[in-house]
Amino acid sequence: MNNILIHPTYFPSISHYVAMLKADSITFEMEDNFQKQTNRNRMYIYSPNGIQMLNIPIKHSKEKHQKYKDVRIENDFGWQKNHFKSLEAAYRTSPFFEYFEDDFRPLFEKRHEFLMDLNLEIFELVNSALGIKIIPEKTTEFFHDVPNFIDLRHLANGKKDTTQLETYTQVFNDKHGFINNLSILDLLFNEGRYAVDYLKRHNL
Repeated sequence: MNNILIHPTYFPSISHYVAMLKADSITFEMEDNFQKQTNRNRMYIYSPNGIQMLNIPIKHSKEKHQKYKDVRIENDFGWQKNHFKSLEAAYRTSPFFEYFEDDFRPLFEKRHEFLMDLNLEIFELVNSALGIKIIPEKTTEFFHDVPNFIDLRHLANGKKDTTQLETYTQVFNDKHGFINNLSILDLLFNEGRYAVDYLKRHNL
């Protein structure tokens, strides 16, 4: 059985969705400590200037180790407005941005207190946009070793994710060429519902 253990992340990378669509069952890691500089609070998109990182600011904790599910978002800097503007600049001319725009815009107009809650809501929104149904299990305690799972928790750390994907048409291909394994939004806005066929053609 292909049972995977994976992190909920901020608009997950395409490789996350390749893994989830191939899995027999999916379990979200809910009990780990938060790690900075990972896709838990960042995503990568294809901007007019090339690859662009969008980062959610988080409130600093006095505790040395803070659980991911306890991390609070710092909402004083207008990050949501900036992120949506960046998505518009990147994808306004893509084939499917306008089709999905009204599905995603309310997310950027709503204040979330906890990062995990935001990422779980994003997961549901993206699944709906793709037209797929994924019902994950959730961990109730943390284990370093997980013999009953294929451990894909490392995919939350983009630097450890070496997945190579087929090319598809991106908005600024002619400027910067194909950029591999961006946020699922890049695939969705460029391919629409055909994104699911694309994901199913891949293996990790």
